[in-house]
Amino acid sequence: MQLNLKNPLLFFDIESTGLNVAKDRIVELSLVKVMPDGSKEIKTRRINPTIPISPEAQAVHGISDDDVKDCPTFKQIAKSLAQYMEGCDIAGYNSLKFDIPMLSEEFLRADVDFDFRKRHLVDVQNIFHKMEQRTLVAAYRFYCDKDLTNAHSAEADTVATYEVLEAQLDRYGDALKNDIAFLADFSCKNKVVDYAGRMVMNDKDIPIFNFGKHKGRPVVEVLKSEPSYYSWMMEGDFPLDTKRKLTEIKLSMR
Repeated sequence: MQLNLKNPLLFFDIESTGLNVAKDRIVELSLVKVMPDGSKEIKTRRINPTIPISPEAQAVHGISDDDVKDCPTFKQIAKSLAQYMEGCDIAGYNSLKFDIPMLSEEFLRADVDFDFRKRHLVDVQNIFHKMEQRTLVAAYRFYCDKDLTNAHSAEADTVATYEVLEAQLDRYGDALKNDIAFLADFSCKNKVVDYAGRMVMNDKDIPIFNFGKHKGRPVVEVLKSEPSYYSWMMEGDFPLDTKRKLTEIKLSMR
């Protein structure tokens, strides 16, 4: 089923130096931009992360430090990338948990303001997990009846994610509305405050902590009763986006 789009829908996938959103960097980025008329274009490029690629990450995606040493840094491509993504809704596989937080951090480090919160965000993995409980390789086989070759290359994973979403719409019919706003809402597990999900909205739309000793408690309540918790988070190993959203909440208390 062809996607019913009001805006271009940008599928993307990244490969990185590791899994720590706050510290690791992108080494490969692939984009599939699907236009409302059904046409699409694919862009893939490698990026010099300026830090070593962990052996564990290299074992997964096969990209070495030597492979990217002469590639541009993210800061060098950040503005043109943001321009290319402007006006698009965003889709990916496990993107709400990893790819969007990682890409957001890269934009923040490059001092480029790109706000994912203004876009509809569709996570194909969450749709899959709600319906079938599988991995991307299994999802591709299940929905598209194909084997995913070159899994964990950014481009192969991105194209597969696009094909899986179309196949999900075909398979589930009326259970999945062919509408990006609906799919974004359906594929969202929690209403997150920060991309890393350290803070989420509760059923009363109040920001609460989603980790640690204060999990489940309103952020404002914690900041009032334990002001040092703010300093601990700001000085700790948390993503820049988490610190920014925490600061916004703190400033709103004045």
